[in-house]
Amino acid sequence: MPEQFELVAPLNLPREIMAEGAVLLRGIALPFEKDLLAALNDIITRSPFRRMITPGGYTMSVAMTNCGAAGWVTDRTGYRYDPIDPETGNPWSPMPNSFLDLAIAAATEVGCREFRPDACLINRYEPGALLSLHQDKNERDFANPIVSVSLGLPATFQFGGLKRTDPVRRYTLRHGDIAVWGGPSRLCYHGVPELKDGVHDRLGRMRINLTFRGAL
Repeated sequence: MPEQFELVAPLNLPREIMAEGAVLLRGIALPFEKDLLAALNDIITRSPFRRMITPGGYTMSVAMTNCGAAGWVTDRTGYRYDPIDPETGNPWSPMPNSFLDLAIAAATEVGCREFRPDACLINRYEPGALLSLHQDKNERDFANPIVSVSLGLPATFQFGGLKRTDPVRRYTLRHGDIAVWGGPSRLCYHGVPELKDGVHDRLGRMRINLTFRGAL
């Protein structure tokens, strides 16, 4: 078992139940902050952030990159996971131990003890960027949860139901918070409305979101 994982478990931090199988853990990423940000700098040196194109030709306002065995990509041909960064022609960076330890710790905290992510989609939100309501459904196995880490500026997280038209609840996500959803909530619609301007003392005018998945 990784040393860092042993240091933070059991975490016993405040939590909010968003739905059955969906939990918001407050401040759980804070003990990992220094290592996460250092690892992130290494990742974006190898595979810089970019604004991807959707199949419909729309340029996303959120800039993205990936690490792990495969990365989530979108272009005019569709959404998919690819082991190769299409911009560099090289494999994505391996998932850093600090990322893996944190994802396992968060998933274990909510009862998903078998979760071992093989992909991490990294989103960079700048003021005005948004991610409309969507489902994460390009993974091969929906038995694994999604573990979503918030760093930097606060954001509003919208969490709905299994239909786009279902009522949506809103939660403020702050630096160090993690949302985990799986089981009956695994395919719930979720999104982030326009990020409000501000300055975070570590990350400046941005929010970073690490989303861990069992993709392959």
